[in-house]
Parts: sequence; C-alpha cells; structure tokens
Amino acid sequence: MALINENFLKLQNNYLFADIAKRVKAFKATHPEAEVISLGIGDVTQPLCPAAIEAMHKATDEMAVSSSFRGYGPEQGYDFLREAIRDNDFHPYGIRIEADEIFINDGAKSDTGNIQELLSTDDVVALTDPVYPVYLDSNVMAGRTGVFQQGRWSDVVYIPCTAENGFVPQIPEGREMDVIYLCYPNNPTGTVLCREELQKWVDYALANDALIFYDAAYQAYITDLNIPRSIYEIPGAQKCAVEFRSYSKTAGFTGIRCGYTVIPKDLTMASRDGARVSLHSLWNRRQCTKFNGASYISQRAAEAIYSSAGKLQIQQMVSYYMRNAHKLLATFKELGFEVYGGENAPYVWMKTPDSLTSWQFFEQMLYGAHVVCTPGVGFGPSGEGYVRFTAFGSHEQTDEALRRIEKWINRN
Repeated sequence: MALINENFLKLQNNYLFADIAKRVKAFKATHPEAEVISLGIGDVTQPLCPAAIEAMHKATDEMAVSSSFRGYGPEQGYDFLREAIRDNDFHPYGIRIEADEIFINDGAKSDTGNIQELLSTDDVVALTDPVYPVYLDSNVMAGRTGVFQQGRWSDVVYIPCTAENGFVPQIPEGREMDVIYLCYPNNPTGTVLCREELQKWVDYALANDALIFYDAAYQAYITDLNIPRSIYEIPGAQKCAVEFRSYSKTAGFTGIRCGYTVIPKDLTMASRDGARVSLHSLWNRRQCTKFNGASYISQRAAEAIYSSAGKLQIQQMVSYYMRNAHKLLATFKELGFEVYGGENAPYVWMKTPDSLTSWQFFEQMLYGAHVVCTPGVGFGPSGEGYVRFTAFGSHEQTDEALRRIEKWINRN
C-alpha cells in the first residue's frame, strides 16, 4: 500500500494568499459593481526593463538557429550570468564570492524550500516572527516542526520581531537553534537589520555551529548606506550562511523566474559521526540530480540588468515602487495609523486600530474601501493585530487606494 507523506496533512488551512484570494472572490460575487484594488500580494505591475526585453528577443532568435540553439544548460547556471553576479553584486562591496559559489535558480522561493533536503529532520529551526510563510510551511512538509498547538509549532523556535523590540530579533536564551532564517529587508514588516545586529547572529552561528539561511530578495530597495545588502558583508558569514537572492522584485521577474543562491565553499556542516561535510558540494550534487537549470532566455535577461543601461533602468523601476512605499507610509501616518517599513523596503506594516484582529481589519477595509491588504497573522503569531501593504501597484492604483482608504476612515 502506498502511503502519503503525512507531514503535508499538518499544514494549516490554505496558503495565506490563497485564503485571501478566496475571500476577495466571495466579496466580488456579492458586490459585482465594486472595483477592488489589491495592495496585498507582493507581485510587480511594471513591464520588464528594455534591456531585459532586448536580451530575451536576442536569445529567442538564437534558439531559432541551429548554430546558436541551446539545449540543456549547466545545472548551476551559465558562466556569463554567474560571473556578472560576482562582478556586480559582490566584488564591488569587497565580498570575495566566486562565480562557482553561485547557483542560478528559477526563483528564490524554490531554493529556500528545496535546500532543506540537505538538513537532518532533527535540526531545530528558528524563525523570526512574523515571517514569510514559505520558510515555515516547507519545514512542516519536511517533518521538522512538531505539533501545532495554540497557533504555534512545538519544535520551532519563534523569535518575535515587534514594535516593542524595534523589530530587531533577539537571540533567545536557553534555546538550541541549528538553522536560523533571516530575511532583510524584511518581508513582511519592511524593516531592516543594521550591521551590528547582524554581526550578533553570525557570531552566534559560528560559536554554536549553526546555519543561517539569509533571504536578501529585497536588497535592491536599501537606500541607507549603513544597512548591509548581503550577509557576506559581515566577517565570518561565509563560514555559516547561505544567501538567497531573486530578480523577481529587483527586476520584475515574477513571471520570468530567475534568481540565485550563494553557498560559499568555506561553509561546512557536521555529519552524525562528527565529520565536516561541504554544503556547497552537496547542493551541487542535489542540483545535478534534480534540477535542469533555469532557462537560457531568462538567464540572458538577468545578465542584461547588469549592463550600464540595465542598471539605470532597474534603478528607475525600484524608485517607481519606492515612490508608492513613501506615499503609503506618509499617508497612513497622516491618518493617525502606527506604521513601519516603507523606507528601505517595498512593504508597509500597519498596526490595526481599536484592537481589531488582522482578519477583522482586512474584512472591514475590503468592504469599506474595496482595498485588499494582507492580514499580519498570516505571517505568524506576532503578526496578529497588523496588516501589510505592498508598494508594487501602479502609481494610479496606489493613489486611488489611498484616496478610498482616507475617505473610508473619515466616514467612520
């Protein structure tokens, strides 16, 4: 008899954004005249930059000619992109990452989940709270989280990031942590972590033989020069950290699918017999077995954003979205809300008024202003009483949503 992986049965309800979509669909069914504006899911709205489009056209033409046709590419990614990443994302910042330590993927979301295949099910996982749901759910699927009780998993170490601690995760005392997830700029709160605080986590990992998974998907939105864009700016990080990056929000590749993971060769983990094992070698073996690489066309598009024209166009795209973030932040403050983020990240994190729960405020805004936000509780227990707004809408959508929200608030 074939048996299923019963860890999947432990997953709670729907995936957060599927649940939101279901509720919005129900609202539209009963209010067909309403034009709903979504500032919920973090999907981009602006077209790909001209440099990427031109590169994709050229790559497509190459695929139509026998002499330049490409079949299976390297599982690790083409050298032209890995070298461009090395020369633009790391070496200018004094980070000595080499091209063969970079693995091209079809988006950071895939690798943040897939890399858990290299971990023991006995590893204790620590998550900042609130947190991007994929980190937690993929560990549930792997059988690493224990039992779900009163909104928490018994075997997960939750590290609260709240207004009370300035959204800065504190190393918990008396708790073992083998694998630590950090995401900065943070999804969902839009907050950042300074160099000194990040150094504390690297020092902890080195002292306790722990592993850090560092999600830097939103690093392009950092404007504060004192905030690190990569964990590898921190001394010692190459011996304890894996970094994930994505072109989804940097270059609008949510529909193109391309990103990369960095696994330094200096990073090792222990086997049960005490031997040190190269995580780089294991991941390379895993990719060769289970991944055929991101498409040639998407990798040429990614390469193009590192050209002189591409860099300028990408910065214009980032600035476009950050205009929305700044306007969201300023308007919500003017309306009297307690809000965070929106300065070095494309998300604004709002405290719900009048002790409303996250879902209560979501429903009231949907029905009152026809605007969709994301309930904070969907990101973890410390997210209760908050909602997230994304800056990835168009200027017109964002301005209209804020006009509606202001009218709705004043009406109440």
